[in-house]
Amino acid sequence: MAGDRPEGGEVPLLYSEGNVAARVALEREVRGWSTTELADRVTRAGVKMNQTAVWRIENGTPRRRINLDEALAFTRVFELPLEELMSPPLEGLDIASRRLVQEAVEAFYEARDARDRLHHAVVAIADHIKAHPDSSRAIHEQCLRLMGDERDARTLSSDIEDGGHY
Repeated sequence: MAGDRPEGGEVPLLYSEGNVAARVALEREVRGWSTTELADRVTRAGVKMNQTAVWRIENGTPRRRINLDEALAFTRVFELPLEELMSPPLEGLDIASRRLVQEAVEAFYEARDARDRLHHAVVAIADHIKAHPDSSRAIHEQCLRLMGDERDARTLSSDIEDGGHY
């Protein structure tokens, strides 16, 4: 129907192979990866791909088609849900802004993982002290020795005494 299309053009698809190609290029650029590095990462994710294939997906005329296995490998490499990979890129963010957001997201997950690791280690030490109360003083002294900073060692010792980091 004539009313279903913008004047002189086609209705843009919400999800399309063209969107995937644009997202592949954008996500690769945001991470500062070359087409070769992306191809290597996709290959390590389980789908053999070379640099030429990435270039043809992003720039080819006609554009290289993307099969489902490749799309799923891209979602693993970029850590995006498939629906997000297929969606049009958000407008209003330049590459520098996207890189800053990417860096913040990566730092967030690294910090979360480090907090979880610390919590589990503190709980394990607290459990050890409960089972071996005579080791408490030596454990606290070892914290000070390894950390070198008395205030930080006291903070860690306090977490241990409380039985957790959170």
